[in-house]
Amino acid sequence: MQNSSSKKHFVAQYKQLVQAITPKSKVGQGCLRAFWVGGSICVLGQVLIDMSMYFWRFTMTQGATFASITLVGVTALLTGIGVFDVIGKYAGAGTVVPITGFANAMVSPAMEFRPEGWVLGTGARLFTIAGPVLVYGISSSVLVGLIYYFLML
Repeated sequence: MQNSSSKKHFVAQYKQLVQAITPKSKVGQGCLRAFWVGGSICVLGQVLIDMSMYFWRFTMTQGATFASITLVGVTALLTGIGVFDVIGKYAGAGTVVPITGFANAMVSPAMEFRPEGWVLGTGARLFTIAGPVLVYGISSSVLVGLIYYFLML
């Protein structure tokens, strides 16, 4: 009986210790940061689309392509010089959701394995994330294309 009592006492002490050292969650602050940073990235993308359509007379599709390429390139550059990681720590999911998250996810492993060389390090790690996306994207597009082809016969 005393053994059961000491276990309960130990569990109570452990719960107190966990509550004392567990950092307080700042969910509201994190959501607000993610919202305004992710929203700013999306607004920047829309500005790029609108500017390309106005100044260079791009179509909507061309403008969206231009904006995507620009955002991916800027994110890759910022990841390479270490700035995007600081933004990511501040904004959390706000940097992951837009297309910039994919660019960061591709460049980060490549940067980590740079000492292993250009081919087996950087080059191979670029496709750690992109590989499955490309495989499933190409495979599904071929499948949809075949279905479309046979339905239109």
